[in-house]
Amino acid sequence: MANYIARRLIQTVGLLFILSVLLFALVNLAPGGPLAGHGQSRHIDPAKIELLKRQFGLDKPLPTQYLIWLVGNDWMQVDKDGDGVLDSYGTRLGILRGDFGFSFRSRQPVLTEIGDRLPNTIYLTVVTMLIAVLIAIPIGIISAIRQYSAFDITVTTFSFAGQAIPEFWLGLIMILVFYAWLKNPVTGGPLLPPGGMTSTGSTGFDLGDRIIHLILPVATGALGWIAWYSRFLRSSMLDVVHQDYIRTARAKGLKNWKVLYKHALRNALIPLITLLALDLPYIFGGAIFVEFLFAWPGMGRLYYQAALNRDYPILMAVLIIGAGFIILSNLLADIIYAWLDPRIRLE
Repeated sequence: MANYIARRLIQTVGLLFILSVLLFALVNLAPGGPLAGHGQSRHIDPAKIELLKRQFGLDKPLPTQYLIWLVGNDWMQVDKDGDGVLDSYGTRLGILRGDFGFSFRSRQPVLTEIGDRLPNTIYLTVVTMLIAVLIAIPIGIISAIRQYSAFDITVTTFSFAGQAIPEFWLGLIMILVFYAWLKNPVTGGPLLPPGGMTSTGSTGFDLGDRIIHLILPVATGALGWIAWYSRFLRSSMLDVVHQDYIRTARAKGLKNWKVLYKHALRNALIPLITLLALDLPYIFGGAIFVEFLFAWPGMGRLYYQAALNRDYPILMAVLIIGAGFIILSNLLADIIYAWLDPRIRLE
């Protein structure tokens, strides 16, 4: 098992390195550039543009920029006081030592920008996944037990619709209905807020206010996953209940609920758990649309703003973190498979 994990870790490091090269090249070769907006203005001195290029390291060849981004260099310069003279700033360590550089737009460390927003995205993602799983599991169980019933047909119809509806369209409909159309019977204002994490002017932690602001983004993000997981668990349960050991358990006189929940469900949940490990990065990535629609101050909104402003350090950091998240999730799934099935270790 240790040898298998070591081989997979080496493959993971190599894959992440190749992805970093490709992502860095794609981002930096895109039309425009971080100084495109400055170059279009007639009021900016061309010397200032050259200063900014040297400050951001954009005057160097692309391979050199990549090496500085990856392993750092002994020193870097920046115009700290705005006098047009580059002042010594210090050592750039590179991402291998945890230094993702500085944002072109805010001039703040990239990790500071991400650190302010990553907890909000994790918060939204975890709540969305928990809600999706807690609703999908009982729906999938009942749908499998009552196969071809009215409930099963209704759930099947809902599942197809839930997987087909785009998140951004669903979010707009949610805002239109619960913010613009429906009114709070007590206050006369909108039934639910259209976005944000907290109400304007609120101070401290207010659980009720947080829950109200979570309803629309969580409902928008969880609907498709509820449809997907409920259908997957239904199929998995139907496969398990026809196995020989389930018939044997029933032949021994065990009660039907004990056969279903103690034997069938435990085995049917194993592929669902693996699927959750593989889907987690996609739930995390899907938050980009949800955060943009509902003005949620998380990584998705940060990525969107960085893309608009061509803030390369932020873009690369978000992309590498996302790629690493996907690769590690797949590594975790492979390890779980190898633990459950020893034959995989010998492949």
